[in-house]
Amino acid sequence: MELEAIPGVGAKTAESLRSLDDPEDALRRGDVAAVARAPGVTDGRAARIVRGAIRARHDDPGGFLATDRAGEVYERVLALLQERAVTDYASQRLRTFYPSAAESRIAEVNEFAEAAMERDPDPAVLDALDGVAPLSRAEGLAVRDRCLATTDAETYSAAQDAFPELSVEVVEDARGLADLARGYSTVVALDEAFTGVEVDGDVRVEPDALERPEEVVPERVLSFFATNRDRIRAAVAVHEAAGLETDVDLDELDAALTQLDSEGSVTGDDELDRLSTAVDDLDAAVSTAESVANDHLREVIQEQDVTIEGSDLLSLVERGAGVDSLLSRELADEYAEAVDAARDHLVDALALRDGEASIAEQAFGDSPTFPVDHDPEAVSRLREELTAARDRRSAERKRELAATLADLREPTRELVERALELDVELAVARFADDFDCVLAERGGRGFAIEGGRSPILDVAFEAVEPVDYGVDGVALLSGVNSGGKTSTLDLVAVVVVLAHMGLPVPAESARVPEVEELHYYAKSQGTLDAGAFEATLRDFAGLTEGAARKLVLVDELESITEPGASAKIVAGILEELHEAGASGVFVSHLAGEIRDQCGFDVTVDGIRARGLEDGELVVERSPVKDHLARSTPELIVEKLATEGDGTGGDGASAGSFYDRLLGKF
Repeated sequence: MELEAIPGVGAKTAESLRSLDDPEDALRRGDVAAVARAPGVTDGRAARIVRGAIRARHDDPGGFLATDRAGEVYERVLALLQERAVTDYASQRLRTFYPSAAESRIAEVNEFAEAAMERDPDPAVLDALDGVAPLSRAEGLAVRDRCLATTDAETYSAAQDAFPELSVEVVEDARGLADLARGYSTVVALDEAFTGVEVDGDVRVEPDALERPEEVVPERVLSFFATNRDRIRAAVAVHEAAGLETDVDLDELDAALTQLDSEGSVTGDDELDRLSTAVDDLDAAVSTAESVANDHLREVIQEQDVTIEGSDLLSLVERGAGVDSLLSRELADEYAEAVDAARDHLVDALALRDGEASIAEQAFGDSPTFPVDHDPEAVSRLREELTAARDRRSAERKRELAATLADLREPTRELVERALELDVELAVARFADDFDCVLAERGGRGFAIEGGRSPILDVAFEAVEPVDYGVDGVALLSGVNSGGKTSTLDLVAVVVVLAHMGLPVPAESARVPEVEELHYYAKSQGTLDAGAFEATLRDFAGLTEGAARKLVLVDELESITEPGASAKIVAGILEELHEAGASGVFVSHLAGEIRDQCGFDVTVDGIRARGLEDGELVVERSPVKDHLARSTPELIVEKLATEGDGTGGDGASAGSFYDRLLGKF
């Protein structure tokens, strides 16, 4: 897919998208989260880009939601879907579902929705989904204990690009390698010419290192899994709870993750733990070993009676000898015991092995001295030995674990993506369950809804009365105030929008027309001034062009101007739409007047009122075909006439007044 060919994607945005690992795949999958990782692309922008890619793939010109009110209905429906998503990913992914006239797109989502509706929104699965999120890159990785070395400028440049985590150095010869080896635990020479060169330190000649990044920098793989460990484990829990199939050996993956800490270091290796502890505890162990030796000597000296002949004392003084000579002569055995105790403590405290123990023994010399002190050079050598052994063991374990995880990386990515997509499916399934939805049929000129209930009313869905309503062509819908005319229009709009999204609709059954545009005009707030009135007429004049592929829903258009004129205007609009083959419903309190003005036999449907009970209007919510509904004032007058009751006068004369008034309707 050519990125610049996507609607709304210019050269700058395309360049930003190319920084992603595989932007075409992300767009194909509708992965809004992946697209949002591109520099400068917000979540909302990413959703629009993905929708643009979908439109380009299905040759969809867009523009289905032709009015503000149609867009509002879509946003309300979308919000209900998003409320049923657990993850942020699914919430953003649902924004890529939009109403379309493209048959291939609707069929694609229909297939998705049909499978989704078979899903069981198990609470255990929903709980597990709470921890799942798209996998992210490990940021800021830097490896300080090794470097790459080369004599070639071109290789140097390639190595810098391939290994941003490592230092890359240019050397002239083996001496340069030796200098690097004194500053790094490991030096990887990239030039085959260095093969066979003997240099002190861990210097490896690996000309093919650029082709084996996971072996040279195992931290790259380990950091990725460490960064995403909790998300991966949550995805594993989702698969187990939902019984999803996967190509990943979940036990192997869990065992590998158990060996990683949050920083990407290897855990659970006894030898590495021993060496790491020895390095960390070395200074404290040496200090304690000194104390062991000195405590032993102090105790011996306090309890020892030392007798020195005068000639011996004189001889020691003349030679300038001090207490060390005295210890050597009188307490040689006790000193040796003290040093042995210090050495044993150091070896035991650090759990040193044979070669390490030999170096540790040199930390305390055989020459008597008091207080006993360690040899800094010997301790430094021991530190270097332990540190080198620790780093070698760590590198070995990292390479082993990275080799295992490298093979699991792509399957794990698919594992997480499948869990996230399941959340999208479950959101659709929950929407369908909560609002008793079915997939709608498409075709014909008008629409037919049976048992439809609008989910965007400000009442609990369980309290919404089902509505049956259908229109073939254009029709007028009449009814009393607060009788449900506007909510019926909303229901039609909701069903049409969802059906053209390819998603299930809230009805027992539904058929919608195959239209390219939904024009829904909300009730105007008061009479319009001349300029606004003219603009409104221009809008309706444009509806007649290609009207056969449009569905028009209008709520009380007569409110834009005087009642007498508005009846004529609405009648003229209906005539134009009828002749153009459009489908639509016009809600009006002037349905009778409009019918009289129409040049064709326009259908007038009505929401029938049964009357007033305790001051409350009682209506049949499903519109009755070919029925001009009575107005609220007529119902009130009828009620008063039936009661024959007046105030401040004779009841009979009042009843006669109401009868005469009723006769005017």
